[in-house]
Amino acid sequence: MAVIGYLRVSTGEQSVEAQRHSIEQIHKVDEWFSDEGVSGAVKAIDRLGFAELFKYARKGDTLIVPAVDRLGRDTIDILSSVEALRGKGISVISLREGFDLSTPMGKAMLTMLAAVAELERSNIKSRQMAGIARAKAEGKSLGREKTIDDVSVAQWRKDNHASIQATATQFGISPASVKRACRA
Repeated sequence: MAVIGYLRVSTGEQSVEAQRHSIEQIHKVDEWFSDEGVSGAVKAIDRLGFAELFKYARKGDTLIVPAVDRLGRDTIDILSSVEALRGKGISVISLREGFDLSTPMGKAMLTMLAAVAELERSNIKSRQMAGIARAKAEGKSLGREKTIDDVSVAQWRKDNHASIQATATQFGISPASVKRACRA
């Protein structure tokens, strides 16, 4: 019966060390698994670290996560991941929320918390879309400022009968940028 730790961060700039430290303050972990630079929008079982954890874990093991949101972003994925682990006889404990997800009360709390988190993400997306619509209405340009002169790229390629790769090399841009410039 092992104690397993699972850590996840969404971007490569983040580190799992703070999560590891918070777990180590309370539990002695026998085996660690992590996914770094992997969004919670990716289903848990499709993440390399979580998939390895799932293969490794055995009946009687306890999985410690720093927070429910490390398992996933949407209610269905989180619940199905916890149910799959429970089906193998594995207990799941979330530190931040402070409960054992494998108990009936823990499962009820998990369902409510995951639903609230999903609602908050929907609200954030709605606010983001409203902000984008307002910016467009005010005539503001969105996205990164264009740095490639499409006309120059297309003209150079045409004049030199150059391939996409040769044009990309000439201008120090990606082949995809050359294709976009030549479409314009």
